[in-house]
Amino acid sequence: MDSAEEGGDLESLAEGLRNFDGVKRKRAISDLVKRLGNSDRVGSRTIIGFGEDAAVLKVDNDNFVLLAVDGIWGRLLNADPWWAGYCAVLVNVNDIAAMGGTPLAMVNLTSTQKKDICAELGRGMEEGVKKFGVPMVGGHLHPDTSYDALDVGIVGTVKRDSVIFSNGARPGDKVLAGIDLDGRVYPRYNLAWDNTTKRSPEEIRMQLNTMVEIGEKKLATAGKDISNPGTLGTLGMLLESSGVGAIVELDKIPRPDTENLQISFEHWLKMYPGTGFVLTVENEEKGAECIRIFGDAGVEASIIGEIDNSKKLKITNGAETATVFDFNKEIITGIKHRD
Repeated sequence: MDSAEEGGDLESLAEGLRNFDGVKRKRAISDLVKRLGNSDRVGSRTIIGFGEDAAVLKVDNDNFVLLAVDGIWGRLLNADPWWAGYCAVLVNVNDIAAMGGTPLAMVNLTSTQKKDICAELGRGMEEGVKKFGVPMVGGHLHPDTSYDALDVGIVGTVKRDSVIFSNGARPGDKVLAGIDLDGRVYPRYNLAWDNTTKRSPEEIRMQLNTMVEIGEKKLATAGKDISNPGTLGTLGMLLESSGVGAIVELDKIPRPDTENLQISFEHWLKMYPGTGFVLTVENEEKGAECIRIFGDAGVEASIIGEIDNSKKLKITNGAETATVFDFNKEIITGIKHRD
């Protein structure tokens, strides 16, 4: 067991996760969403907007459109523009998968006046397109900005009765995490777990289709892809959106041999894991089916905890418990489900 999990350090682990930049930077979302008000509800097509990995829009009686956009964290782009371009594809595809959907196409907004950085961003996006099999069909270039930035938008589709929302967790549900552990710490950006560059497009498609199958079989009550806030930070956003709490058993969370990788367990919990999802399910039986589906695609999955009505995300090492987030008095994004 890592020292961060031992009784005396459980509170420091909780504090470290709560104050992680990948979590804290999400708080600014609340100010913008408040300013936008009910903008996501204008018209008659919106099923759900703010707070999801992708907005869900009506198309016809059988299908919904999924729409999302992601901006690449500046510290990642500065560390490795090629990886930033590649990850811009990866994170958007995962946003569609997290909803139980299938990605259709992407567009990009590239901002830089540096030709070498522009070229590396383009190379990364090109490799991502080949790897994930989703076309980049257009975009816009700002060639004269004083900064370097990359944003990618994506559209996908999902069957009407197969959407996995993030706000459906209820007390008594089991919490499940699925992560592809067959990877490496990315050399030039150690908050990224690279599991996809060595996998074939066919293997990646199998992993993304796990969420489509889970959605079609209605196994999950809620779900999100693990993103910048890390495993527990992402779970925290799901809990916040659902208006519930949870207790998580730390030793149940899927992880590689962190000691051999020379990273701490806390570091692992903060990483973007490439292919990783947190779900809630009604019972052990549905959890076991999700675990089987993930396992068939090479994704390690396990039930890591249970939903309760505390509005707190708590962690336990079996002997002691600490609170990571208390949504009775704090926020991550501040977005909660609206009827």
